[in-house]
Amino acid sequence: MSFTPATWPRRLRSQEWYGGTSRDNIYHRGWLKNQGYPHDLFDGRPVIGILNTWSDMTPCNGHLRELAEKVKAGVWEAGGFPLEVPVFSASENTYRPTAMMYRNLAAMAVEETMRAQPIDGAVLLVGCDKTTPSLMMGAASTDIPSIVVTGGPMLNGWFRGERVGSGTALWQMSEDIKAGKMTQEDFLEAEQAMSRSSGTCNTMGTASTMASMAEALGMALSGNAAIPGVDSRRRVMAQLTGRRIVQMVKDDLKPSDILTKKAFENAIRCNGAIGGSTNAVIHLLALAGRVEVDLTLDDWDRLGRDVPTIVNLMPSGKYLMEEFFYAGGLPVVLKRLGEAGMLHKDALTVSGEAIWDEVSEAKNWNEDVILPVEKSLAASGGIAVLKGNLAPKGAVLKPSAASPHLMQHKGRAVVFEDIDDYKARINDDALDIDENCVMVLKMCGPKGYPGMSEVGNMGLPPKVLKKGITDMVRISDARMSGTAYGTVILHTAPEAAAGGPLAVVQTGDMIEIDVPARRIHLDIPDEELAARLAAWVPPVPQFKSGYSKMFVDNVEGADTGADFEVLKGQRGNEVPRDSH
Repeated sequence: MSFTPATWPRRLRSQEWYGGTSRDNIYHRGWLKNQGYPHDLFDGRPVIGILNTWSDMTPCNGHLRELAEKVKAGVWEAGGFPLEVPVFSASENTYRPTAMMYRNLAAMAVEETMRAQPIDGAVLLVGCDKTTPSLMMGAASTDIPSIVVTGGPMLNGWFRGERVGSGTALWQMSEDIKAGKMTQEDFLEAEQAMSRSSGTCNTMGTASTMASMAEALGMALSGNAAIPGVDSRRRVMAQLTGRRIVQMVKDDLKPSDILTKKAFENAIRCNGAIGGSTNAVIHLLALAGRVEVDLTLDDWDRLGRDVPTIVNLMPSGKYLMEEFFYAGGLPVVLKRLGEAGMLHKDALTVSGEAIWDEVSEAKNWNEDVILPVEKSLAASGGIAVLKGNLAPKGAVLKPSAASPHLMQHKGRAVVFEDIDDYKARINDDALDIDENCVMVLKMCGPKGYPGMSEVGNMGLPPKVLKKGITDMVRISDARMSGTAYGTVILHTAPEAAAGGPLAVVQTGDMIEIDVPARRIHLDIPDEELAARLAAWVPPVPQFKSGYSKMFVDNVEGADTGADFEVLKGQRGNEVPRDSH
């Protein structure tokens, strides 16, 4: 449905720039006309900013330029005025030291882009995992009507008759190389099969998880998360999204209307059901901070405890995102949660409807991909939050990707002081370590790395792999890729670089984990722990200037989302004073 200016219930933001005959109006409007836009486009119809994270150096988002054209088509059809805006695009597979270091910078840039320009509504065109939370965070802080459309996952990878999951296969094969089970030549041949189409990771990695989180939160149209990037239905979704944002502007349907506590609770339970990435914990905590919703690690643990993991996808299971789409996608999962009393059915979505109205008729077309509850991969699939003297503010673990026999374990710590120490020693057969030990990695948190890189899923030492062992308990203040797996305890807070107890763990200390009891304990007397902490010397600051210093000086802990305090909350979208 298209709208004429007379049908709009209020004056639009964009009219502050374009509506009128003043010198400033002519300045803004006249320059844009050099692109060949006729005068009547500035007559009061909504200006829709298509915030595009396309970049040749963000390969997961490499097809978004074409997708943006379909969004534009939808906006034109609905009577809007689409203008494409390139925004900060941080790729996990190219950015160093880690894309996570730049999530907050991207969110800041997006927020200011939205506020400072004549945008009435925004389509957030995202894909690679940090682009999804960063754009939602920026949109939440301005509270301009916004809707997410993702680029979709890659098609299945295949190698010698077996599915190859992006990321997951990389970790498996690199371990097989060290164990002598695979040759380097085979590894290089398999590389060609890992990424055979445009799109994000085809596993339930962080990109697919965050696409699912956007849909579960109500910020994307129903069914968006799983459509493959090269499927024609992905382009249809983009066009429908373009149509929908125009009506959202007319209705003044804003992120604050959608991102309620109920929406976050729905997303947390959904994350458990899909076996989603631990990275979702940090991103949703940060997003909640932007809309001033009280969300904590305790909410993650409370809401996820009884949620079975029913999506049989790598890294927790067998299949890939392509099969998830064919089986019915996220609407089927949300319907299952609703039937089990685990969904706030009245939560509002960008469609203008309640989430239950969107999913109640969803059909499951493959019960080996989306499993019955009695066949779930994990009966308690939600993120487990462990606390104790080693992690007073919490640490997280993904039970669906961990080994059941290690859920209660006590072992001798083998400590790596930082990632360089780990790399220097892990392949040495003289390293005093066996499968019963607990690998501990320090200085990889938000301040320590900096940026909290995805190194928490430390590869096992070759001497252990050659014994046929494929998992050990690993503890760090780092993150891990959503495509990774294993009994990996992450996000330990406070982090080592901030003087958390992790900083003073020593090789030979005994560490006990008890996941059912949600406990992580460094087995030394309280007095000794206090003495070690009192004697601890903070690391010498690595950075003297630039964004790196800004990041390290301002980033908060993983337990609250690793955002900047100065960026929390909503600052609105008031138009800045015109300077012309």
